[in-house]
Amino acid sequence: MSDKPQNTVLVGDDVHRQWSRFKYPQTLINYGILLSVLLFFSYSVHYLNIPLDRILGMFGRLGDVLANRYYPPDMEYIADKGYLNAIIETVQMAYLGALFGLMISIILGWFAAYNVSPSKTYIYPIARIFTMGCRSVHEMIWAILFVTILGFGLLPGVLALTMFSIGFAGKLIAEEIESIDMGEVEAIRAMGGNHLQIFVYGVFPQVRVAFTGIAIYTWDVAFRAATVVGFVGAGGMGWYLKRNVMQIETQRTAAILVSIVILVVISEFISAWARDRMSKAK
Repeated sequence: MSDKPQNTVLVGDDVHRQWSRFKYPQTLINYGILLSVLLFFSYSVHYLNIPLDRILGMFGRLGDVLANRYYPPDMEYIADKGYLNAIIETVQMAYLGALFGLMISIILGWFAAYNVSPSKTYIYPIARIFTMGCRSVHEMIWAILFVTILGFGLLPGVLALTMFSIGFAGKLIAEEIESIDMGEVEAIRAMGGNHLQIFVYGVFPQVRVAFTGIAIYTWDVAFRAATVVGFVGAGGMGWYLKRNVMQIETQRTAAILVSIVILVVISEFISAWARDRMSKAK
């Protein structure tokens, strides 16, 4: 007899129901976990003094604020030559940061993948620790650090996005490599291939489609981060966004946000196109 209740079985004109009791330990543990989650949620709401009534009623106030303060967006502002140059700088900063980060992430992902790492004793843990270190530090902290060292401009922004992209893409690439079919890798090893030949001919062909998606997604995330690092002096659209937010220029702020959304949507179309081309070329 199964440990779970069976579905109704129809035999001729008779209906037979097969029942079985729940398995004792698993059922008790599942209900205990659910009860613990609910109790912790209730305790957190009470301890943090979260006003649930205000949260439920905030959507009406949010719509009122958007309609009265942020609408209509000042689209003429983002058509200004200076702001268009800032958009180009932001795109370039995100592109270079993502490009440099991905180039380093390919090597780190190779070293940080346990199944194909050249040295599981030394190189693997160092690559893992470096990737986790880059990922654990927020891009704004990287930007502040590089602005402090190098001064204002796009260079600290590019370096901050590079470190951010290393932490973001390095982990994803390593996980993709760890899930590959090792048959091809073992075949190349049996033929006497070195580590580089194993990666080029045995590993990369299996992850190139996934790598394209990771690369485009990394650029998407890097672009959104690039619009923020300007708050601390790294250049680009962030400087315009910071200035209008601090001056409470809400309609101009709305126009900047619209421009960001448009650019992200464009990047999504590029991502879909690139993935489709790579899947057909596989």
